[in-house]
Amino acid sequence: MNTTLQPKISDSALMRWTALVLLASAMFFGYIFMDILSPLQELLQNQSGWDSNAYGHYAGSETFLNVFVFFLIIAGIILDKMGVRFTAILSGAVMLAGASLNWYAVTDSFKGSGLEAFFQNNLNLPAEWWNVTPFYEGMPASAKLSAIGFMFFGCGVEMAGITVSRGIVKWFKGKEMALAMGVEMAIARLGVAVVVLGSPKLAFMEPISVSRPVAVAVLLLLIGLICFITYAFMDKKLDAQGAEEEKDDPFRIKDLGKIFSSKVFWLVALLCVLYYSAIFPFQKYAINMLQCNLGYTAEQAGLVFFVFPLGAAAITPLLGNYLDRKGKGASMLILGAILMTACHLVFALLLPATQSVLLAYTGIILLGISFSLVPAALWPSVPKLVDNKLLGSAYAVIFWIQNIGLYSFPMIIGSVLKTSNPGVTDPLQYNYTTPMLLFASLGILALLFGLWLKWEDHRKGYGLEEPNIKK
Repeated sequence: MNTTLQPKISDSALMRWTALVLLASAMFFGYIFMDILSPLQELLQNQSGWDSNAYGHYAGSETFLNVFVFFLIIAGIILDKMGVRFTAILSGAVMLAGASLNWYAVTDSFKGSGLEAFFQNNLNLPAEWWNVTPFYEGMPASAKLSAIGFMFFGCGVEMAGITVSRGIVKWFKGKEMALAMGVEMAIARLGVAVVVLGSPKLAFMEPISVSRPVAVAVLLLLIGLICFITYAFMDKKLDAQGAEEEKDDPFRIKDLGKIFSSKVFWLVALLCVLYYSAIFPFQKYAINMLQCNLGYTAEQAGLVFFVFPLGAAAITPLLGNYLDRKGKGASMLILGAILMTACHLVFALLLPATQSVLLAYTGIILLGISFSLVPAALWPSVPKLVDNKLLGSAYAVIFWIQNIGLYSFPMIIGSVLKTSNPGVTDPLQYNYTTPMLLFASLGILALLFGLWLKWEDHRKGYGLEEPNIKK
């Protein structure tokens, strides 16, 4: 009998959802490590000598190799050539290796070591325009090594992201694919919620140590690698039953001319980089900003910021369903940019003056709704704007442009924070007005591009306001 007609293990709801849990768990642990140091800016300065500039350069380093070595594209090629199983295990191993370097850099063992002396004496690059690296003269040795580890982690987590999406398509094709992707995204985002509560709690246990939460996050990444390995055994069995991988259109250099000559592509790409540059870099500074404005501890600030990832995870699948059935994609992009701008203006102008916890929660809730609106509308809109033959290349270029913002803006915010607070050495005394206004300006620019995109849609009928499900 033809094996393709026999039931596959993916036909079992228990087995395919088990596969999803394994994939989503690995991404959940990856998201935890991504922001494990974000609530600890105070400790990093007091224990490791990282000022806002050093912290910003560390935070931006995650995407350095994706931007300047084009690792996002390399990861896609590896996935196409080697398949989900190999790439999942490779991505898990790369995340773990990079995270381990990051952890060692903030341990007491690193202090006074020969490696610390090496980094203290090297990678002291002048702050000139050509220095696109995260390294600069005067950067603490521990921050340099942490940045290198974070670079490799960033390669692994981006590779894992595209691999998990491919795996979900493979196991849920013809079944609950949209639901599965929404659940995976929601689980991954909950990692940020865990970090803002758990990282300060672990760090401020006696004896106080910034390395303790990082060590726990590294252990979780080891568990994530085991999840990927377990998934690989399941996936191998599925292949033996005749399953085929759904492959994306490969990235092609020759497509760049067609993509770059498209006005709507640039509208989407610029809207994307502006929006995400005001979200993910903000996450790196949010806890310290709330501490400075509310006089809170890191744990108390984490309880306020907790509603952002939790709310975004809960609302995103609902908005995706609305977009599928009712449409209004361009309008959702515009509303998301307005809410994000309002959030950052609250933090820039109202929160420092009032120190109101209610205002802080209001701003965070606005940002959570915004972060649900924009991703839910942005990514499904790309196929309506770009020729299907160019879709894989278009997504690759959009992600690359987005990573430029994610690389540069943590550094820019760190530098602006230091410049706008001359002589301030206490990380709990920073004035965040200027950095928050900078984030708000990104929201205003994203709003303008959103309005322009809606006007282009009205003129040329791309269908951005139409539902994805056609009756």
